[in-house]
Amino acid sequence: MSIKGLDVSEFQGEVDWEKVKAAGYQFAMIRAGYGYNTVDRQFHRNASECNRIGLPIGVYWFCYALTPEIAAQEAEGCLNTISACRLDYPVCYDIEQASVDYAKGQGVTVTPALAKQLVQSFCNKIEKNGYFAMFYTNRNFLDTYIGAAMTTRYAYWYARYTDTYDGTNCGIWQYSSTGSIPGISGNVDLDIGYKDYPAIIRAAGLNHLSGSSPAPSPSPSPAPSAGYITYVIQPGDTLSGIALRYGTTVAALTALNGISDPDKIYAGNTLKVPENTSGNSGSSGASYYTIQSGDTLSGIALRFGTTVAALASLNGISDPDKIYADQTIRIR
Repeated sequence: MSIKGLDVSEFQGEVDWEKVKAAGYQFAMIRAGYGYNTVDRQFHRNASECNRIGLPIGVYWFCYALTPEIAAQEAEGCLNTISACRLDYPVCYDIEQASVDYAKGQGVTVTPALAKQLVQSFCNKIEKNGYFAMFYTNRNFLDTYIGAAMTTRYAYWYARYTDTYDGTNCGIWQYSSTGSIPGISGNVDLDIGYKDYPAIIRAAGLNHLSGSSPAPSPSPSPAPSAGYITYVIQPGDTLSGIALRYGTTVAALTALNGISDPDKIYAGNTLKVPENTSGNSGSSGASYYTIQSGDTLSGIALRFGTTVAALASLNGISDPDKIYADQTIRIR
């Protein structure tokens, strides 16, 4: 089995995913973030677009952990970030020389024992939360720090830039960092998948899918379920502030979203908000709109007879140029 794939981060800018899919690419691994809780600036757009057009995706999170405890915290940040996405491929921990160099700058020496513990801590946290775990690194780092035995415990995404696969035990091989793909400006990483991860993951009931779950459909994602709309948390938001803005309560938000600690919400995550509210102005008839591919905030404002400033203020949007397909916003 040889499945054509790629991987991207914010460094590829805004990807035209329809062109990528049309060029024959069958899956993508998307950077969700790095460190304790830093979300990749293009992640939500990338994931939303791939989900919309039915291109199967997995995610990866870059390691800056100094201890196993911090690696578990990184996994928690990753889980918070990906909670609203459909993932048919693994959730991967990216650990490499830059991880070691960062730790050294913080006064921590990463030994082979510690490197293994970081991978285990992250991947175990991912698995305990019902996702399929994987780790990524290159040949030298695998030999020096991780060891081949780890590739039998967790799925392995192998980086080695060459024309010929060397038979290393892996599920995905990243064979180039200088690929050229329609819809992407500049170089991009290219991958080959050797396992049918969507089938494996669905059959195991992981990634919050099930054995009977259909493969992603190229049709647009459905509108939010009746009873709530969705809100993408912005930097500086608090749960109490969001509750006030939408005329609901912190208790209602925590119950609807399964939040155990109201003081821990993260920018970029998607929050369900009860829609049968009148808003904090006390007026009735609040209306909402689900953003479609190609929409702009100025275009939405013109369509509904409002302004960009009003929409940004009502929805806590800090950058009017960054809205995402399938995000629901309040119009008035």
